[in-house]
Amino acid sequence: MSAQLLLVDDEPGLREAVKDYLQESGFSVQVASNAREGWELMQQNTPDLVISDIMMPQVDGYQFLKQLRDDPRFQALPVVFLTAKGMTGDRIQGYQAGVDAYLPKPFDPDELIAIVENLLTRRTAQAPAIGEDSENMDIAKLAHEISKIKDLLSPRTAIAQTPPPFKIDLTPREQSVLNLVAQGLMNKEIARRLETSVRNVEKYVSRLFSKTGTNSRTELVRFALEHGLAQ
Repeated sequence: MSAQLLLVDDEPGLREAVKDYLQESGFSVQVASNAREGWELMQQNTPDLVISDIMMPQVDGYQFLKQLRDDPRFQALPVVFLTAKGMTGDRIQGYQAGVDAYLPKPFDPDELIAIVENLLTRRTAQAPAIGEDSENMDIAKLAHEISKIKDLLSPRTAIAQTPPPFKIDLTPREQSVLNLVAQGLMNKEIARRLETSVRNVEKYVSRLFSKTGTNSRTELVRFALEHGLAQ
């Protein structure tokens, strides 16, 4: 399956030209005209890499990058800056903010492709060291989460059910993932049950966090049990 890229740029001509070139090079590309639109798209589908302009109205590239790095889901996500700025000070600011590569405009599209492929290759190479399931980075925390979830499922724990405080529409696959999370299963186990990849499970769990306004598996399960969402 081709890598999923998110391109954020407020210049329609450049945005479409870069999108076409990336797609011709075999990538799947979503586009956004500003950072807020890009952020909304990321809540629905986490890309493998983000390419963003810096000079954008309302929310600029640096603010967008900070928003990404402040979110645990996107802290390790590769980000490439495209910008008309070429001064050394601007590049330093980008690297200090956590950008992975910086390409001043105008640029050679082949150079962008090389940068993207290099970052994706590096990310793939690092994956075995990190572990297929990102939860393995902190076994103690995961064990604590699972323990708390099992406590919630204990017959001794009586959780009164009330209607959800807001409308929540779950897709069939999101519902399946939620049901298995509520059973205390890890992402690897869920992936085996649903015959999908761990990465896809992580995406669904992230969507569930977003849709329910929760930040951890324990919060998600408690919310699901309190409002009758888990089956």
